[in-house]
Order: sequence, then C-alpha cells, then structure tokens
Amino acid sequence: MHRCTSVEQVGWLQLRMALWPADRGEHLREMQALCEQPGRYAQFVACTDAGAPQGLVEVALRTDYVNGTASSPVGFLEGLYVVPQWRRRGIAALLVATAEQWAREQGCAEMASDALLENTASHAMHRALGFEETERVVYFRKPL
Repeated sequence: MHRCTSVEQVGWLQLRMALWPADRGEHLREMQALCEQPGRYAQFVACTDAGAPQGLVEVALRTDYVNGTASSPVGFLEGLYVVPQWRRRGIAALLVATAEQWAREQGCAEMASDALLENTASHAMHRALGFEETERVVYFRKPL
C-alpha cells in the first residue's frame, strides 16, 4: 500500500481514469490539488509485489454536514476502485481499512460514503465492508 503524495505515484492516474473517465489534464490538476492538502485528503494505491496497480482509495476529511452522520469531522470515501481482475480478493477491504486508519488519525469517529441509486454492486460492497445505509436522496436542479 502506497500513499500518493505526488502526481507521479505509479498507478494513481491510471486507476483514477478507470474510475472516473475524464481528461488526463483535469485529473492531474485535481491530483495536484489533493497532494497540496495532505491533512484534508489522502490517496492510497495498492500494488502487486511486482508493482502493478490493483486498486485505489481516495478519502477526504469533511467538516460540513454529511448525510447520515452524527459527528464532525467525518472521513469520506471519495473514490474506491479495484482493477476487475483483482476484485473479490480483499483489495477493497484493505484499501478501506487504510482509509479508515487515516480518518481515525485525523480525529474522525465515523466514515461515510455514497453511491448512485442504481449502483447495486457498490451498495453490496459497502455492506460487505461494514457500512450501513442511512438514507436515499434524489437531487434536483432548476436553471435560473
């Protein structure tokens, strides 16, 4: 397990782009911003012994209201991704445990996350990792 402290971290960009398809430049700018605030954000990459990336977790310290929580600050799983060939081997559990340890070190008593309503695979993974569902929300917008 490696903490990402530089945009040069092997596998970080590759895994991020697999999770969130977007422009490479946009990812690099976001990654740099995350690295510049190590007390608020942490990113970890799991790799094989040979150095091949297996998965990624990005966690944030949130001090605003986080739905379903009762404390502040809260550790929030901003992103979790495991390369398909490495799924169902405990990589996600290891990544989340690492994120939870970081959140504890920041003074958090709770960990939170979210998933799209239709992402039932993510719901199942969260339950398997000890998360409990707290509420469901549908967001709306109206252009002005």
